[in-house]
Amino acid sequence: MADKSSNAYWAANKRIIYISLAIWAVSSYGFGILLRPMLSGISIGGTDLGFWFAQQGSILVFMALIFGYAAYMNKIDREFGVDEE
Repeated sequence: MADKSSNAYWAANKRIIYISLAIWAVSSYGFGILLRPMLSGISIGGTDLGFWFAQQGSILVFMALIFGYAAYMNKIDREFGVDEE
C-alpha cells in the first residue's frame, strides 16, 4: 500500500474504533450506571431497563459491536486491497 493509502486505511480503522468505543461507553456506563434512575420505570424481562443494561444489555451490545467491527473491517480491507482473499 502506498503511504497515502496506508494513512487513509488507518484513519478509517481508527474512526470505526472510536465509534465502537463511544457506543460501548454509552450502553455500559450511560445506560447501566448514569441513566439507571431514569430508566427504572421501563420494564424488560421482569426488571428495570437500567439493571438489564448493566447485567445483560451491555454484553449483548459489545457482542454486536465485535461482529459489526469485523464486517466493517472486511469491507475496508477489500476497499484498500489488503483483504485475505
